[in-house]
Amino acid sequence: MRRTPRLVLAAVLLALATACTGDPAPTTPASGSEGPYLRGSGTLRVLAGSELADLRPILDEARDATGVTVQLTEIGTLDGIERVATGAAARDHDAIWFSSNRYLELHPDAADKIGVDAKVANSPVVLGLRASTAQRLGWDRNRPTWSEIATAAGAGEFTYGMTSPATSNSGYSALVGVAAALAGTGRALTTDEITALTPRLQSFFTGHALTSGSSGWLADAYVHRQTAGVPLDGLINYESVLLSLNAGGRLSEPLTVIYPADGVVTADYPLTLLAGAAEQARTNHAAIADFLRRPSTQAKIMEQTHRRPAITGVSLTGTFGPADGGLVELPFPTRYEVANTLVSSFGDALRKPARTIYLLDLSGSMRGSRLEGLQSALLGLSGADTSLSGELTRFNGREQVILVPFSTTVAQPRRFDVPSDDPKPTLDRIRDDVRGLSANGDTAIYDALARGLELARELDAAEPGRFTSVVLLTDGERTVGRSLDSFRSMHAGLPATIRSVPVFTLLFGEGNVGEMTEIATLTGGRTFDARTGSLAAVFKEIRGYQ
Repeated sequence: MRRTPRLVLAAVLLALATACTGDPAPTTPASGSEGPYLRGSGTLRVLAGSELADLRPILDEARDATGVTVQLTEIGTLDGIERVATGAAARDHDAIWFSSNRYLELHPDAADKIGVDAKVANSPVVLGLRASTAQRLGWDRNRPTWSEIATAAGAGEFTYGMTSPATSNSGYSALVGVAAALAGTGRALTTDEITALTPRLQSFFTGHALTSGSSGWLADAYVHRQTAGVPLDGLINYESVLLSLNAGGRLSEPLTVIYPADGVVTADYPLTLLAGAAEQARTNHAAIADFLRRPSTQAKIMEQTHRRPAITGVSLTGTFGPADGGLVELPFPTRYEVANTLVSSFGDALRKPARTIYLLDLSGSMRGSRLEGLQSALLGLSGADTSLSGELTRFNGREQVILVPFSTTVAQPRRFDVPSDDPKPTLDRIRDDVRGLSANGDTAIYDALARGLELARELDAAEPGRFTSVVLLTDGERTVGRSLDSFRSMHAGLPATIRSVPVFTLLFGEGNVGEMTEIATLTGGRTFDARTGSLAAVFKEIRGYQ
């Protein structure tokens, strides 16, 4: 089966789009002013990316100055784009606020859902390397091009972490940037150029050693890898994240920020009204935008979040580069099908393939609706979910999917290798296996975890070069088998490369929150809360980390 285009820009599209300004609305100052504050009243309800949480103190000041309370509802990119595209966002929100809007106008179902925007800050996506690595490569003195960066990565000169281009703006911006720079045309990419660039892009991604669904978690995982004994050489991320890491005191060695000589892609954080917003919401949006774009506020945003001002007239501090002058902005794709091709090519051909080990609690307490929810989630990942986010998060070509059911004992692993050219037969086998799951018995959580990591060790030794991760779903506490203390001891004795395999735990049912959180922390993973929402939605969110 040839996959339908993933509408993949679905998620990235929210993260990446250029704002549509068809709706009439109050305008905001082009370059900022310090005149009397515009006033509004009540609440501006904003659907926002989690990375904007660091602006809450400034939004508190905005409330005092304008009379408008900004109510941020943090949401994952996938869920956010789906809500905008379907019109659901407009039912309970007035505006959206993500890292960029450049691509939303390309999406046929979303372009008419957004209105006027106000750009609040800028942050280019750049490379940060450990100071010693930058010195060894000579990039602390001379700015490399993306081509030189790709060549060095392909030669094994350095390793880096980068978010998934399918679910995160920083990862997608990096993919667009390196592809556009390697094409060297100075214009937007075409599908033919993407195909021609495949070997060079594959070489670039051989250095990609850590992935993530969010730029913030990527930074935390980079720090964890230092202490776990498997450090990376650097990160591709927002400049603001790299500068925050340098200022935060968590690094064993500072990062040298590398600004590629041939250009970057920049996030501009537009606070964007949704089409059809009420008149009061439009007034409130104008008041908040006016406050955020004032020179005094822009200076505070720069100082507190390490993002660049969005207006002229506010001088950059000395932490920003490059030292030799301005940054060139690289072009984005201008056609929807090109954007789709770029992201689908990343998943099926360019990136290191994934190896995902699912540890599935099939104890007696999972009978009924809980087992049905688990089956629905896995069926969705194997192609049954045809929604926008379902298209984006299904299993990729070249991916290795391993299901490990457990209850009183741990069952034999079921391994599925998904081919790129004809995935349907393998996906059908996964669906058949999932439909046959049944629940009975006790809960040997830590026996399952130990087996999962042993399996990771065996497979990584036999078939290296994959992103390996473990997902643990359980709805209760351990009732049989090894204890948490026993697992800790076992984990400590593993090689560093296996100790760093992240375990993503799901809070579900009556699962032990403290123990699930400890497992995620110990392994450098993350905990996802599926207690009140859809299990399928959480499984899709985890896909960005695999």
